[in-house]
Amino acid sequence: MKLIQIIVTTFVLAFYLHSQAIAADMNPHTAEAIKHAEEAQIHGQAGHTKALLEHAQESLVHAKAAEKELTEMHKRHMTESIKHLDEAIAHAKQDHADVATKHVTEALQHMLDAGAK
Repeated sequence: MKLIQIIVTTFVLAFYLHSQAIAADMNPHTAEAIKHAEEAQIHGQAGHTKALLEHAQESLVHAKAAEKELTEMHKRHMTESIKHLDEAIAHAKQDHADVATKHVTEALQHMLDAGAK
């Protein structure tokens, strides 16, 4: 059991450090949009629709700001992520956590593609 805890803790720490390294190399709004989309995804997987909604809305604010600052190639991905965030928010308002989570996951993938250098 202790070994499992060590493995999980190591994985979480490595993921956190990796996320911070990626975030340091991208547009600040993109990084914030990703952070909130990740939180929305976690809450959605847990069935916490209200928290998913709050984080998806905050992610949308930053995604729209990032879209204005990105180059054309990266902007396309951010535009697509905004479409998915809009869908996620609409479904979260209807208490459809599972569908909203799928849209957040799609949005998150496009944000990561938009932030890639």
